Amino acid sequence: MDKVLARDTEGPAARPRRRAALISAVAGVAMVAAAVMVTSPSASAGTTLGASAAEKGRYFGTAVAAFKLSDSQYTGILNREFNSVTAENEMKWDATEPSQGQFNYSSADRIVNHARSNGMQVRGHALAWHSQQPGWAQNLSGTALRQAMLNHVTQVATYYRGKIYAWDVVNEAYADSGGGRRDSNLQRTGNDWIEAAFRAARAADPGAKLCYNDYNTDNWTWAKTQGVYNMVKDFKARGVPIDCVGFQSHFNSGSPYPSNYRTTLQSFADLGVDVQITELDIEGSGSTQATTYGNVVRDCLAVARCTGITVWGIRDSDSWRASGTPLLFDSSGNKKQAYTATLDALNAGGTTTPPTTTPPPPPTTTPPPSTTTPPPSGSGCTATLTLNQWQGGFVTNVRVTAGAAGANGWTVSLTLPSGASVTNTWSAQASGTSGAVSFRNVDYNRQLGAGASTEFGFQGNGTGPSGTATCTAG
Repeated sequence: MDKVLARDTEGPAARPRRRAALISAVAGVAMVAAAVMVTSPSASAGTTLGASAAEKGRYFGTAVAAFKLSDSQYTGILNREFNSVTAENEMKWDATEPSQGQFNYSSADRIVNHARSNGMQVRGHALAWHSQQPGWAQNLSGTALRQAMLNHVTQVATYYRGKIYAWDVVNEAYADSGGGRRDSNLQRTGNDWIEAAFRAARAADPGAKLCYNDYNTDNWTWAKTQGVYNMVKDFKARGVPIDCVGFQSHFNSGSPYPSNYRTTLQSFADLGVDVQITELDIEGSGSTQATTYGNVVRDCLAVARCTGITVWGIRDSDSWRASGTPLLFDSSGNKKQAYTATLDALNAGGTTTPPTTTPPPPPTTTPPPSTTTPPPSGSGCTATLTLNQWQGGFVTNVRVTAGAAGANGWTVSLTLPSGASVTNTWSAQASGTSGAVSFRNVDYNRQLGAGASTEFGFQGNGTGPSGTATCTAG
C-alpha cells in the first residue's frame, strides 16, 4: 500500500503554521457507488480546467497517487479535467531507490504511463529533498551522501529522460525563518549541494525544465521568499541551470493568500525563470474559498511566465489536509464553488499574452533514448561519454554497453585534460583523480547481458574529457 505523508507547512516565525496531522489516503474515505462518466481528454475548450488553461498557453494539473488509479471516479475526473500530472510520493527518493543502487520505478511508471496515454504532461517530483529519504541515505553523511544524492538525481532523471516536462530538482531547502538554508543532512555536505544537483539533472535530462520548489515563499516580504529569490538570482548570474521556481501555495487561516502574491510571481519571473504554482490547496468552503481560488488563477494569468497551476489532489478526501476541504471537488466527486470560480477565471483570461514557449505535449512520435545500444562485435564493451561543461567544472555521464558475449565486470579508462580532477563518482569505483583515470563497475551493475547497457558518472573541476574512452570487459 502506498503511503501519503503530511507535507511541510510550517511558516516563518512571524506567521507560524502548525504541521497538519498525517492523513491516510485509504482509511476513512467513503467509497461512492455511482461512477462519474469518463469523457474524452479532447473535451471542448473552455469547459474543463485543462482545456481552458491550454487556450492561454498554460497547463492545469493535479497530484496523483498510483493506487487511486483503480478508482473509476478518481480517474474519470482526472482524465476529464487535467492536462498535467505530478506524482504525490512515487518519484521521491524513498520510493525510487529503497536500497542503495537498486531502483524501483513501478509505481511511478504507472502514473507516467497513465498521463502520457491520456495526453497529459508530467511534472517530476522530487529528486533531492531532506525528507522522505530511504533509511540507508539517512545513515550517510559528507562525501558519501553527496555522491549518493548525485547518483540518485542522475539515475532517476536519466530513466525518465524525454518523459518529464519539469523536474522539482531540489525541494524545500530553505529554513522557515531568517532567509537562510535549512539545516539538513544534504546542506551539511556543503553549501553548493543545490547547484550540484541542478547541474547533474541538466546533464541527465537536458530537455526538461529544472525547478526549485518550496512552501511559504508566497509573500514577497517574507525573509524566506527573499532568501530563495537571492539564490535564484545568483544561479542565473553564474549560469547554474535553473529554469523555473515552484510555489507550493498551501493557503489556510494561519498562512492566508497574500495580497502581494502577484508581485512575488512577477519578481521571480523577472529574473528570467518560469514560475509555477505546484501544490495549490486552499482550506475553507463556499464563496470565500472560491474567491481565493479565482484570485490565484488571475494572478498566474497576469504573469506571462507563470506557465501552469497544479492542485495537490482531486477530491477533498484525497487531500493530505482533508479536514480543511481544500480542493475543487468534494469527497463525492462533485464540483464545488471553488471549481466554478477557477474555471471562470481561466476562461476570462489574463492581462498579458501567453508565454512565448508553451509547455510541450508528452512525446508521441519520438521515444526517449533507449537504455541499450547495438552491441559491439566480440566479447568487449564500448563506452560513450556525455559532457556537461561549465566554467570551472563539469559532469560526465558514461554509458557502458556490453558486446555480443555480455560482460562479467567492466573497466572504463580515459585521460583528463591537464588541470582537471575528479571530485565525485557515482555507480562506479574510481581509480585516480587526474591524468589517466579509470572507473570499474560496482556490484549491482557488474553483470551485463549481450548488448545491455548501464550508466555511471563523475563530477570534476576544470575541463571535462572530450576524447574517447576505452572499455574493457572482465
